Amino acid sequence: MSNICYRALALPVMVLLVVTLMVGYVPQIARASAPLALKQMDEALPQVAEKITPAVVNITVSKKMAQTAADEEIQPFGQDNPLKDFFGDEFSKRFRKGPEQDKNSRMHGMGSGVIVTPDGYILTNAHVVKDAHEITVNLTDKRSLAAKVVGIDPNSDVAVIKIDAKNLPAATFGDSDKMRVGSFVMAVGSPFGLNRTVTSGIVSAKGRTNVGIVDYEDFIQTDAAINPGNSGGPLVNIDGEVVGINTAIASRSGGYQGIGFAIPSNSAKLIMDELIKSGTVRRGLLGVHIQDVTEALAKSYGLPEAGGAVVSTVEPGSQAEKAGVKKDDVITKFNGQPVGGAAELKNFVGRERPNSTAKLTIFRNKKTVDVSVKIGERPEQVASTGNLHPEAGMSGELGIQLGKVSALDASKLGLKDGEALLVKAVKPEGAGSKLGLKPGDAILEVDGAPVSDVPTFKTRVSEAKKNKVIRLTVQRGKDVLILATNLA
Repeated sequence: MSNICYRALALPVMVLLVVTLMVGYVPQIARASAPLALKQMDEALPQVAEKITPAVVNITVSKKMAQTAADEEIQPFGQDNPLKDFFGDEFSKRFRKGPEQDKNSRMHGMGSGVIVTPDGYILTNAHVVKDAHEITVNLTDKRSLAAKVVGIDPNSDVAVIKIDAKNLPAATFGDSDKMRVGSFVMAVGSPFGLNRTVTSGIVSAKGRTNVGIVDYEDFIQTDAAINPGNSGGPLVNIDGEVVGINTAIASRSGGYQGIGFAIPSNSAKLIMDELIKSGTVRRGLLGVHIQDVTEALAKSYGLPEAGGAVVSTVEPGSQAEKAGVKKDDVITKFNGQPVGGAAELKNFVGRERPNSTAKLTIFRNKKTVDVSVKIGERPEQVASTGNLHPEAGMSGELGIQLGKVSALDASKLGLKDGEALLVKAVKPEGAGSKLGLKPGDAILEVDGAPVSDVPTFKTRVSEAKKNKVIRLTVQRGKDVLILATNLA
């Protein structure tokens, strides 16, 4: 019986073998084929990475301990960051991969940057290179080159540095305004020192404000993995164009938790161009205190919906007062652009050139009126740079740029008009930097003698040089400090 069964099975098996040899067919479970769209994406993503990676650099910095004695000098956003609990202690400690102290009493940190011109201009974050004594840029071709600071704008956390090189691979800027929530993005940088790491994700949100990182905020939020060391690296779109500069993460652990922030490329490029051109950023000022319009406020003012920025105070003598802006005015548009809230209005005004004219659309007493206002200049707009101009009130002895304290700032500081001098910028290697001076400080006295103008200040400094030591009385915010240093 079994022989009959074997013979019965032999024929179909032999037929199957013959067919297999003739047509090359082997019976098997059908293999699934990846959809065409996935195959195209699998090819496209490496092309994006290959396009942007050569333009991304690793930045290492060293700082003299004397320049950064306080913890806030090595924290990305200052010791008094109101969202310290949100970002976590480890974030501040590890953002710069340090600090590490060597035998020469220096601290070392790191970050990322993106080459924006073939002749060596590099865009990065202000907190990466702020107060740096030495800056080294590591290129994809393994070269390590010294860099100098072109300009720093701490108000937006943007900085430009320069290396002496030619024919470098430069990144292309994209239009960050065209990015949509859900758009695909890649982040490139050196997290934890791992050079040119590429991560991917989407745009999680746009126009993030009130995060508490810098003065001018309009962040792109992304879930692309960003970690300490990514700061200053590019966020790119599907075409490999830079649409943002990675700046910070929201984390309780110090590592990636799905929330990262990038400065939109359109904003970063405007600031970059100004820093390259003049080393400083000039920002507009209205002279009003504003806040968001809540649903309850909208109802009380008779607005159809919450939106705009309500004026809580008008500074005496400000351009806003001269234009007729009043307390309880709700500014709904700026130069025809809808104002979503106080932070957005602040950004609009900050982008305007001082002395230009802007049109405010105001909701007042249940009526809409248009007001033309001359834009003032924010006093603390001048950032610390390596390209300061002596003719702009520079004290060669101390390496600082001085100006008058405006009536607006004097009011804020509780000073009388002409009672002090405003520090507008500080050279990193000057005596002013050794003293610990910062942009925005108000100098009250030199060696106990009051100063109210630049010529008097220079005379006092010359006298101090005879004793080879100088002492300054400085007001910083509401605090009065006494600073001193030796003079050569």
